[in-house]
Amino acid sequence: MEKRIVECVPNFSEGRDKAVIRQITDAIEAVDGVKLLDVDPGEATNRTVVTFVGEPEAVVEAAFQGVKRAAELIDMRKHHGAHPRMGATDVLPLIPISGITLAECAELARTLARRIADELRIPTYCYEAAAFAPERKNLAVCRAGEYEALPEKLACEASAPDFGARPFDEEVARTGATTVGARDFLIAVNFNLNTTSTRRANAIAFDVREKGRPVREGGSPVGKPLKDAEGKPLMQPGTLKATKAIGWFIEEYGIAQVSMNITDIAVTPLHVAFDEVCRKADARGVRVTGTEIVGLVPKRALVEAGKYFLRKQRRSTGIAEEEIVRIAVKSMGLDDLKPFVAEEKVVEYLLEADAKKNRLIDMTCKGFAVETASESPAPGGGSISAYMGALGAALGTMVANLSAHKAGWDDRWEEFSDWADRGQTIMNELLRLVDEDTEAFNRIMNVFAMPKSTDEEKAARAAALECATLYATEVPLRTMRTAVRVFDVVRAMAEEGNPNSVSDAGVGALAARSAVLGARLNVKINAAGLKDRAKAEELVAEAEAIAEEAERLEKEVLAIVEHKIG
Repeated sequence: MEKRIVECVPNFSEGRDKAVIRQITDAIEAVDGVKLLDVDPGEATNRTVVTFVGEPEAVVEAAFQGVKRAAELIDMRKHHGAHPRMGATDVLPLIPISGITLAECAELARTLARRIADELRIPTYCYEAAAFAPERKNLAVCRAGEYEALPEKLACEASAPDFGARPFDEEVARTGATTVGARDFLIAVNFNLNTTSTRRANAIAFDVREKGRPVREGGSPVGKPLKDAEGKPLMQPGTLKATKAIGWFIEEYGIAQVSMNITDIAVTPLHVAFDEVCRKADARGVRVTGTEIVGLVPKRALVEAGKYFLRKQRRSTGIAEEEIVRIAVKSMGLDDLKPFVAEEKVVEYLLEADAKKNRLIDMTCKGFAVETASESPAPGGGSISAYMGALGAALGTMVANLSAHKAGWDDRWEEFSDWADRGQTIMNELLRLVDEDTEAFNRIMNVFAMPKSTDEEKAARAAALECATLYATEVPLRTMRTAVRVFDVVRAMAEEGNPNSVSDAGVGALAARSAVLGARLNVKINAAGLKDRAKAEELVAEAEAIAEEAERLEKEVLAIVEHKIG
């Protein structure tokens, strides 16, 4: 079952006092089961965006403790900053990452909002997916008038909070109100401009944001705003769906920015927003000099962007993920104001940081060889088989990339880019199997450490051993299924790829065959330990069929290679 992971991104109305910020994040980190990913304070906005993840129950508890500490430390009567705000904890969204739905996060958010109101006596609104009324899905509606409007809002039933409705008193004056919700992943991004004009930055923001700008009498920017039959302002929509944006001047950097929230990156990807802001800025005589990501960004946003800019250059997208991300960073100027460290800004990289410490695939070539040669039985033949397959896929991918870049073959770049993408996918799957094979071995070893004194313990141990043995048989079988796909790539490259690299395609075929045959041995030896003999025979039969296919395909590829070499 997929692990249930929720991300929480509370925005606290303090961006200058590091001691206060640290006390709030300490309260969050004190809850077991959460991992603090990012703390991003803003001097000019006087606001800190905190990001942490964990299983739902732990995240909700950590969020509550953060809100509680912020209420104790931040006095909203003294707060001033460039960003809209309503309370010490201004906004607190829960975001589904894996194993949990947006609807489930919405229910968690409502429960949390009620608890904040009941236990901390803070007026609390629910927004986005957790909203009780359609209009309150929009954060701007909940935060209308900001902190200064709270006395009037709390006194009116229509604008009262969802939980904790009460008169504006000294207690509320200090804490303000909070907005809790659930939403999909939002990217907060600022586009840097070569101007100090807030008016021009706002004009660009109005050009692109989904809400757009008010329609004015005579089309004049200073004309009287027009209204519809219901008395609501008529709006000219902007060009980017699922975006909110304003323009502001940041004294810290000495420039104006278009500050944008992309609320659905499937509708408006980051690179699309960047290009459109550039286009609208250029139309107003302004240039975008770079981009600033506030908080964290999902890996897919940068990978999609990197591939987009590579395609514009008619270059292969079948290159290493790290290089694709680097292209995205440089293309959008993510390092314009300060270095962009992907390991600190990309959600998935932060989550993987601890796991990477012990991964075989992160070792040097020498380190992996030395580890394999040690007295430990793992890594062993299964991991080496997967690695040989990965090397075979890497060689096929290399030939594809060389072919996409070959002078005179420019009109075929997309054909070879597609092959390189396929090769990268296969290679990455096999690299994951390098470590998974060792994990399979460790599962069996863990079973032998289980107690076996009573009949119940013996039965549990026997069941666990059968399960672990089945897993240890299926992992090398998955290696075989994946490695045999390498032949599609190396054969295509032997036939169609850069003729100067045809021998590399041949070596790729040899590596793929070795991967398949090596993994076959692991399937057979592990299947021998299964009590379920029907299942064991089924797995071995599939392994033998794949091995036979691999030997046939290797001969075909090598025949092509030998013919071309002459």
